[in-house]
Amino acid sequence: MARARQNWERLVHATLQGEQLRNAGQGHQRIPSGIAGAVPPSLVKSTNIDAILQAADEIQSEDPNVARIMCEQAYSMAQNLDPNSDGRGVLQFKTGLMSVIKQKLAKRDGAQIDRNRDIEHLWEFYLRYKRRHRVDDIQREEQRFLDSGTLSANLGELQLRSLEMKRVMATLRAIVEVMKSLSKDADPDGVGRLIIEELRRIKGYDAAVSAELIPYNIVPMEALSLTNAIRFFPEVKGAISAIRYTEQYPRLPADFEISGLRDVDVLDLLEYVFGFQRDNIRNQRENVVLTIANAQTRLGIPVEADPKIDEKAINEVFQKVLGNYMKWCKYLRKRFVWNSLEAINRDRKLFLISLYFLIWGEAANVRFLPECICYIFHHMAKELDAILDHGEANHAASCKTESGSVSFLEKIICPIYEAMKSEAATNSNGKAAHSEWRNYDDFNEYFWSSVCFDELKWPMKTDSSFLRKPNPKKRKRTGKSTFVEHRTFLHLYRSFHRLWIFLVLMFQGLTIIAFNNGRINLDTFKIVLSVGPSFAIMNFIESCLDVLLMFGAYTTARGMAISRLVIRFFWCGLSSVFVTYIYLKVLQERNDPNSNNSFYFRIYILVVGVYAALRLVVAFLLKFPACHALSAMSDQPFFQFFKWIYQERYYVGRGLFERMSDYCRYVLFWLVIFTCKFTFTYFLQIKPLVKPTNIIVDLPSLDYSWHDLVSKNNKNALTVASLWAPVVAIYLMDIHIWYTVLSAIVGGVKGARARLGEIRSIEMVHKRFESFPEAFAKNLVSPQTRRIPFDRQSPQVSQDMNKTYAALFSPFWNEIIKSLREEDYISKREMDLLCIPSNTGSLRLVQWPLFLLSSKILLAMDLALDCKDTQADLWNRICRDEYMAYAVQECYYSIEKILHSLVDGEGRLWVERIYREINNSISEGSLVLTLSLGNLPVVLSRFTALTGLLMRDGTPEREKGAAKAVYDLHEVVTHELLSPDLREQFDTWNIVARARNEGRLFSRIEWPKDPEIVEQVKRLHLLLTVKDTAANVPKNLEARRRLEFFTNSLFMDMPPAKPVSEMLPFSVFTPYYSETVLYSSSELRAENEDGISILFYLQKIFPDEWTNFLERMGREDTGDLELSDSLDLRFWASYRGQTLARTVRGMMYYRRALMLQSYLERRSLGVGDYSQMEFPTAQGFELSRESRAQADLKFTYVVSCQIYGQQKQRKAQQAADIALLLQRNEALRVAFIHEEEGAAAEKEFYSKLVKADIHGKDQEIFSIKLPGDPKLGEGKPENQNHAIIFTRGEAVQTIDMNQDNYLEEAMKMRNLLEEFHGNHGIRPPTILGVRENVFTGSVSSLAWFMSNQETSFVTLGQRVLASPLKVRMHYGHPDVFDRIFHITRGGISKASRVINISEDIYAGFNSTLRQGNITHHEYIQVGKGRDVGLNQIALFEGKVAGGNGEQVLSRDIYRLGQLFDFFRMLSFFFTTVGYYVCTMMTVLTVYIFLYGRVYLAFSGLDESISKQAKISGNTALDAALNAQFLVQIGIFTAVPMIMGFILEMGLLKAVFSFITMQLQLCSVFFTFSLGTRTHYFGRTILHGGAKYRATGRGFVVQHIKFAENYRLYSRSHFIKALEVALLLIVYIAYGYTDGGAVSFVLLTISSWFLVISWLFAPYIFNPSGFEWQKTVEDFDDWTSWLLYKGGVGVKGENSWESWWDEEQMHIQTLRGRILETILSLRFLIFQYGIVYKLHMTGKNTSFALYGFSWAVLVGIVMIFKVFTYSPKRSTHFHLMMRFIQGVTSLGLVAALTLVIVFTTLSIADLFASILAFIPTGWTILCLGITWKKVVKKLGLWESVREFARMYDAGMGMLIFAPVAVLSWFPFISTFQSRLLYNQAFSRGLEISIILAGNKANVEAL
Repeated sequence: MARARQNWERLVHATLQGEQLRNAGQGHQRIPSGIAGAVPPSLVKSTNIDAILQAADEIQSEDPNVARIMCEQAYSMAQNLDPNSDGRGVLQFKTGLMSVIKQKLAKRDGAQIDRNRDIEHLWEFYLRYKRRHRVDDIQREEQRFLDSGTLSANLGELQLRSLEMKRVMATLRAIVEVMKSLSKDADPDGVGRLIIEELRRIKGYDAAVSAELIPYNIVPMEALSLTNAIRFFPEVKGAISAIRYTEQYPRLPADFEISGLRDVDVLDLLEYVFGFQRDNIRNQRENVVLTIANAQTRLGIPVEADPKIDEKAINEVFQKVLGNYMKWCKYLRKRFVWNSLEAINRDRKLFLISLYFLIWGEAANVRFLPECICYIFHHMAKELDAILDHGEANHAASCKTESGSVSFLEKIICPIYEAMKSEAATNSNGKAAHSEWRNYDDFNEYFWSSVCFDELKWPMKTDSSFLRKPNPKKRKRTGKSTFVEHRTFLHLYRSFHRLWIFLVLMFQGLTIIAFNNGRINLDTFKIVLSVGPSFAIMNFIESCLDVLLMFGAYTTARGMAISRLVIRFFWCGLSSVFVTYIYLKVLQERNDPNSNNSFYFRIYILVVGVYAALRLVVAFLLKFPACHALSAMSDQPFFQFFKWIYQERYYVGRGLFERMSDYCRYVLFWLVIFTCKFTFTYFLQIKPLVKPTNIIVDLPSLDYSWHDLVSKNNKNALTVASLWAPVVAIYLMDIHIWYTVLSAIVGGVKGARARLGEIRSIEMVHKRFESFPEAFAKNLVSPQTRRIPFDRQSPQVSQDMNKTYAALFSPFWNEIIKSLREEDYISKREMDLLCIPSNTGSLRLVQWPLFLLSSKILLAMDLALDCKDTQADLWNRICRDEYMAYAVQECYYSIEKILHSLVDGEGRLWVERIYREINNSISEGSLVLTLSLGNLPVVLSRFTALTGLLMRDGTPEREKGAAKAVYDLHEVVTHELLSPDLREQFDTWNIVARARNEGRLFSRIEWPKDPEIVEQVKRLHLLLTVKDTAANVPKNLEARRRLEFFTNSLFMDMPPAKPVSEMLPFSVFTPYYSETVLYSSSELRAENEDGISILFYLQKIFPDEWTNFLERMGREDTGDLELSDSLDLRFWASYRGQTLARTVRGMMYYRRALMLQSYLERRSLGVGDYSQMEFPTAQGFELSRESRAQADLKFTYVVSCQIYGQQKQRKAQQAADIALLLQRNEALRVAFIHEEEGAAAEKEFYSKLVKADIHGKDQEIFSIKLPGDPKLGEGKPENQNHAIIFTRGEAVQTIDMNQDNYLEEAMKMRNLLEEFHGNHGIRPPTILGVRENVFTGSVSSLAWFMSNQETSFVTLGQRVLASPLKVRMHYGHPDVFDRIFHITRGGISKASRVINISEDIYAGFNSTLRQGNITHHEYIQVGKGRDVGLNQIALFEGKVAGGNGEQVLSRDIYRLGQLFDFFRMLSFFFTTVGYYVCTMMTVLTVYIFLYGRVYLAFSGLDESISKQAKISGNTALDAALNAQFLVQIGIFTAVPMIMGFILEMGLLKAVFSFITMQLQLCSVFFTFSLGTRTHYFGRTILHGGAKYRATGRGFVVQHIKFAENYRLYSRSHFIKALEVALLLIVYIAYGYTDGGAVSFVLLTISSWFLVISWLFAPYIFNPSGFEWQKTVEDFDDWTSWLLYKGGVGVKGENSWESWWDEEQMHIQTLRGRILETILSLRFLIFQYGIVYKLHMTGKNTSFALYGFSWAVLVGIVMIFKVFTYSPKRSTHFHLMMRFIQGVTSLGLVAALTLVIVFTTLSIADLFASILAFIPTGWTILCLGITWKKVVKKLGLWESVREFARMYDAGMGMLIFAPVAVLSWFPFISTFQSRLLYNQAFSRGLEISIILAGNKANVEAL
């Protein structure tokens, strides 16, 4: 333990030493000692031991003896607090502290210590320390400042001094505490008396110091702080004043404690009345103050001297916070706790707002139950109302404990939590059926009925059904509430029955018309009317499913809900019977030739017409937007009854309608799709099948080549079914194809209209740069910033206006360029070229960046030298390049300004006259006559020499040189540049001639000191000397992409920017578990098996960025990167991975952008106005107290590091790295769950928030006790939920820890937040969708495929979903939530175990159901990392597909499917679970087609029927298979991708990219992904098993072993591929094709492509997958894994047996076993069919043949058992088995010989028999696994396992053999590398070095 502690101390020291921050006020420079940082939490909680040890470390160098005294006191305190060292880590801490004390004693070299004088020594040091740091003087100065309540001019200096004072006071407080403890034994007449007097004197000031040192989050609520100016904002002052306690409130007890120096407020009363936790009060006090303050700033009301909060601000917050509560009361028809809004005053509103936030802040897991919180609030508000009417404050009865105190947590939250915990415990870690336990939704929906008031009551009854805990022994539990998540595919029909009914009825109608040859007459009409019974029956099926799938909730569901189910069941049943009966009568009338009566036909028309009319009326009233108001107003019982029958009434899901214009848009969208789909269906799918079907049905009885069981006398029904089945399957899914195509077209058009892709290259950036400043100023600059120059100058001319825009634009642009340099995307030279001058000087034209003007002067000079025409012609040629014209003008005016500043007297007169003459000649158009343009190079060379001197520091020698250079310039200009006439005039100019003769001309130079002149000299020198073109600046592709997107977004439609003070406040929220925070030095240099380290990999992948990093570090190469640079190196590498450090850096750009914007707005604290200035400048904005405070007021960043507390306790690397991030980012907050031992050995859980304190340590801000372990459901949403109470503002952006952000995008955040107030439909937005840029697609082809696929979805896909379809959900991060809307409605995700595995999308479902509105915006983007290896991608897609499988079962999908109107329901289905259904149907189509063909081949019908019906090549089958193939290979997945390419890259680049993707086998990848999604989606619905699959986010370049790929893909791909291959082999062997081999190939090409892709994609996309040495190693590894015996504790990755057992875990239920049994029986068709195709059986179709084949199979199994049996008995028995095996071998050879000789058995029959028995054996194996318990009881389990091992060995060899063969050829490996890394090769990267391994290269050297 001692060694571990020493290692930990060294780690912390090494980490913090390299992290000294650069600027005062930006971080913390104090280095905590190792022992001070290792104080156990149990000691920190109740003592200041850590502060005492920190102070001891602080003064160690000043007085080691005092440091020893303090350490000994800390040890005594620890011993007194925990004498037995029971707390976690206490014993180790004491041991470590004692060793430190001994070290301090040892350093005294044996000198004696008089401990009696310790107190005196401490007192003397205390006095010296105070004098040295002038504590008393500074205290008086600070007190005067705080008493004034306003900001002084020297506040900045005072702040810096206060930071130091905080450190000093922290040390003094520790010394005082030690003195106080030791003073008890001091001389009362000596030092003891002095100490007592000092303690009494500092007691008053200590309160202020304590308040100053009390940890705070954003606002120092306990007292004014010198280091934080936020409390000086008038809105914050007003908010604090608004919640202040007044005399009209009930009196609090005199002994009620108030922390700090603050006044009593309303939250103190709530704490006393209800017993809320102190830190919950502190947390929500800040939340309430910030919420009210920010609402006030939005009003734009001028601030008065005594700021007050306006009533409008209070009302706005009140309505928003309690909006859900008010809706809930209306729904349950309960009165509010207030009579009316007008009747309650603002104080009561503040009480209610505060009460709600306090309930929510301490509710823990109950926060997932928003209506439960409403119930609690309703009753507690009533109690509060009663208490407020009394003079004395009393405890609330509902929160009183047995001890007489009050505790909200214990009395209200804990009982609910315990009930939820008990239910969660019964779910068997997610393996139990959802129907067997109540999830969060069930608990919440209990409060959707007024029964909760009658049953639960208040205070809550512990014996109510709601709080009843399940008792498995007595089988007593509370049932589900309103929905039961049974695991079945039937949910797809139940939730979306309208879709399936529509598709079936349309197919039925089109088929009837087709079979009637397209004639529409009365007879056809009567047959078409058969859709009536079909509709009624399918509705009845849906009502039956409603009844069936509600089992499990009947005992607890509302009576009205059950009544509705019963009424609908009987109504639908009776109506279907009646309609069917009437229709049958209609058919009888039609078929009776003697009947002319149409009685039943008329009745049928009447019944169907009335029923249809009634359904249409109700549907219109409920679903049609224009009629919805009428539906809501109608209170007629008759209408309400039908409305209730038609649609269940839930608390959520009401009012799911959009405005009429939006409705018409998505209706038109789907009408276009239907037109295309049904036209295609009728002419290419149904109509071509009519004739073949009629022929087959009319065929006489046919002879079957097998023993037919079901096909006699049924008109060849199975044959017809095999013909129609693939067409029907494609019919059901091809609607998704049409959706994909149309959405791509619509998305492309909308993107073009939004001006996406206008700037798609760096050349376009160059050409349009001139327009950027104006666009930036209009969109991204607030009016306060814009009016600064406008009001002063009021420019009238375009040039001045452009210069003004450029002046506004320059500080922002330069900060962007600076950030690119800091991120090492550009070099220092590129930064100089890209930066734009401030444009604030007196130069009369706009100064553009040098990268636009470089080499333009030289080009212009060439034009001048070649000029043979007039001045106008020359200028016209120059102006063809507008930036050349700018360069010439700037050069001309800058030379004048520089020369004018350098010289005086006669020299200045000469300069003025020269320019006057030139200007006159320009105005007269005679410049080419006035000047000798051929001598311009000489003039410019002289001036270049001058500027080269002036760029340096001025010295006497350089001044002389500059004077000479000016004189030389004068000579050249006068005698060579000017025309002879002018030259003579200047030579005879007396004034200059006299000065020249006397030596005074240019004898003295005024060296440039003015910053403007210095900047112009440097710029002009670069302008004249940079000869290289800057067309390729910047070179880095990522820098180009970012600048292109940013500049393009300036011209897109976005809301105007509000001032920072008036913008919506927001938080950023990142959940984190245990992923990489920061790469350590060892991780960077650790080499894999190929000798590749992460650092080496990054150097080769990002060579330009590595070079820029070395330049920034001042290094020439990698060899001299010393330890001091290791931290910078770690950050450089981490910023290129998917790490938390990268995410934190990106998100903190928001604060940097806000500080810059606020600084340029110049808000003046105290007066609320904006100060005026000439032009904005960004210099020093990061140190501005106002801008920092303003940014903190508007922005909060919380990282929820769930197990950070545990990581700190076990000294994990992540803990030190997170602490490092806290120190580097002062605004970063980390929330985590802390565990500690409580009473009765039970763990206590706390939700904590920390920041870095002044010493660089973690400082605990809030610690809120939880009712128990917060992880009852899924980990990530529970992690988000515990920490969301620490967020602030009105919006929260959810950011995953594999994301990034950019400064230029952060500048647009306030524009995005204004979208919450934009017009986006009938309701304001509640979630703002944000575009993502996938930054991991630039290396491998797989990463590129994934990046393109993801990008097309997050851009074009979501663009269409948001508008026109209005069904965009929340698909993950980085969407921006309306924070208050969502925290009052259940949070930003759902957390129920397994069912909410895809937690993010449920936030979108919940928001939509609760009348939210989700939009999408593409003028801002956030970076996103994605998986880059095939295995990572497969795991990710498996996780998402499994999550979608669980969504099918969820109540959210059901309600949205039921409550959306028909067209919006279609959009919702095909963009959520419908996508996976269609994916699965694509694969099933292959199976349906092949099994149908195999049936025809085995039965012998294919040849005879094909010749007569010509079905093998019919149009319908071709159309179906072609559609399936195009979906399979990803063509339709690529359609949106291609459209996105065209839009944002251009047509040619799009075509090139698509062709490149195809050449890199993207179709193989998409086909493989198809199998992944199908497998996990289907298996999840059948058996469950969805789980979070950690994909790993590292760099994937290493080779994946064969065994690992086999384990991952065996069941999902390999087995299915081999089954398809088996079907294809059987088809080619026994089938008949009219066109021979060509026809066979055309029919089966998609199936063969699928087989090859599924079998070999993992090896095609595996680095070094075809390298011979790797292949050999893989084979050895695979055989070892296959033969290794499993056992307890052996993982599946080490043993085949363990893996095999793990693969069976998903089969848990009887229903699952039955389904698996049914599915497994399909393999028996192979044996049944092949037996009758053997040569030896001839034409015998006796069933006995099939029975004999089973006898042969049993014999083979017995023989296998004999040969594989390994006896464990005696040696004699072993010899006996050897003898039996030998005899059996001889008998087997003899029998086989006799059969071949005496029968017609051929070699082909032997292979056919193998082909028959392999599938049958697999069937037996599957059945044995499915019924594992039965097999074990029979003692056959070992045999089943050996059979399974044999099958896996065979499958592995089939796959491995082609890989091994290809590995023999070296060029295959080279080709594969090119295939995998083409993107990298095209960028000139050294992938070959990486793949070959660094070791090999080193050895070669």
